[in-house]
Amino acid sequence: MTINCKGELIDLKLPRVMGILNVTPDSFFDGGRFKDEKNALKQVEKMMLEGASFIDIGAYSSKPGADEVSEALELKRIIPIVELVLKYFPDVLLSIDTFRGTVARECVERGAAIVNDISAGLRDETLLDTIANLQVPYIMMHMRGTPKTMQKQTVYQHLMQDILLFFSQRLAMAREKGIHDIIIDPGFGFAKTLEQNYQLLQQLEALKVTDLPVLAGISRKSMIYKLLNSEPENALNGTTALHIVALTKGANILRVHDVKEAVECVRLHKQLTS
Repeated sequence: MTINCKGELIDLKLPRVMGILNVTPDSFFDGGRFKDEKNALKQVEKMMLEGASFIDIGAYSSKPGADEVSEALELKRIIPIVELVLKYFPDVLLSIDTFRGTVARECVERGAAIVNDISAGLRDETLLDTIANLQVPYIMMHMRGTPKTMQKQTVYQHLMQDILLFFSQRLAMAREKGIHDIIIDPGFGFAKTLEQNYQLLQQLEALKVTDLPVLAGISRKSMIYKLLNSEPENALNGTTALHIVALTKGANILRVHDVKEAVECVRLHKQLTS
């Protein structure tokens, strides 16, 4: 189970950690912390030293209820950071968190290695063709609606079956376009209630029927802190507990705010299962 990142084959049989670098002013946990160059570089260096295999850069907040961001503003936010990070860390494998074909192309042409799309190609009809032309690994996530409307679209016939049907349709479209390296993300917190998030985690191994790597994005989300009557700032312990569950259920990539703790989860899980 490998993906090709800039000519390097990455084996995902051993789970990997993807560190999050948000360059938005309004992300739910770290909004505004890494907009300037100095703090962005310090955070990338920290995550790499702690063992992140990938760094995921996003310039469009996808928290529930988030407002739309124009393409021009997204590019203005993300391009300088991509260029800066690759200037100082040329070997880093950057993932670009965007649903827009233009943003994906501009970032990959500057050296990014992966595109991470919350919409599975549904919000920008150019995105799948762009990925096919670029031939970079593609993360497609399950979501309904947009970040602003998704929490009003949480009614399912059968949650996991509906998610699998969604992926079968989107994967068929992606493969028809010629996209080969695909990772699926079930979209914890996106168009799902708190209870549905835990049902999804409980049944996560069902996604293995796709024979594709699975990314789990649980880090500090409301499914943790709301259940514990807490806040994102106090949700690391709960995040770590659920990361072990996700790994046990077959997650291949953990997308996280706290790399050190997630890497420790991977090491502990490996010891338990070896």
